[in-house]
Amino acid sequence: MTDPTTPVTAATLPEGGIVLDHPVRVGIADDHESVRLGIKAACENVGFEVIFTAPTVQELIDGINGRPVDVIVLDLSLGDGSRVTDNVHRAQSTGASVLVHSIADRVALVREALAAGAAGVIPKSSPTTTVMAAVASVARGDVLNNLEWATAIDADRDFAKAQLGRRERDVLHLYASGLPLKMVAMQLGIAHSTAREYLDRIRVKYIEVGRPAPTKVDLLRRAVEDGILPGLDPDGGDARG
Repeated sequence: MTDPTTPVTAATLPEGGIVLDHPVRVGIADDHESVRLGIKAACENVGFEVIFTAPTVQELIDGINGRPVDVIVLDLSLGDGSRVTDNVHRAQSTGASVLVHSIADRVALVREALAAGAAGVIPKSSPTTTVMAAVASVARGDVLNNLEWATAIDADRDFAKAQLGRRERDVLHLYASGLPLKMVAMQLGIAHSTAREYLDRIRVKYIEVGRPAPTKVDLLRRAVEDGILPGLDPDGGDARG
C-alpha cells in the first residue's frame, strides 16, 4: 500500500512505459474556476504538483512559463472560443501529454481531441480517484483506453482503417501489447528482420490513411481504434494462417 505521506508519482501506480522520479506535474485549463480548484485540490491531495491553472490554454502556457509539465488536464470547450484541435496542439507544445476532461455527451469534440493527439478522455462525472489514476496513467506514457474513447471512435463512421494483413495484425497485436520486437518474432516463429519488415509496412499503411503511428504508444492507439486489441483477429478465425 502506498504511504499517504509519500508524493504519488507515475511510478507508484500499476505498470506502464515511463517511470518518473518526481511527483507528477500537472497543468489545468478549464474556464470554470470551481472545476480548476477541485482538480487542483485532488492533485495536491495525492501528491501531484500543480504547476499552473488557467481558464484558457494561452493563459496556461504563459503561466507555465517554460517549466516542465507532465500532463495538462484540458476542458473540451473553453469560453474563449478556441478550437479543440488548436488547444490540444498548443498544450502539447509544452511537452505535456493531454488528458481531456469532458462531459459525456460531446462525442464529436472528443473525437476531434483524440484525432489531434490527446492521450485520453475522462468524464467530468468520474470519481476523483478515477481522474487522478487517469492523470498518473497519462503521465506514465500510457494511452487511456476507456469507454469514452471507444464511443468516440465508434461514432465516427468515416474513421479510416488501415488494411492490414493477418500476419501484420499478429505483429501489431503482440508488439502493441508490450512485447519487444525480438519476442514478437520468436512467438510468431519468424525472423527478427521479418518482424521488423512487417512493422515497417504497418507504419507505412497507417501513414497512407492519414493516421501515422511513429511510436509504440501510437501503434497501441491504432490497434485499439481498429479492433486489433484485445483479440489477435477481431474478424474471427486463426490469425496465423
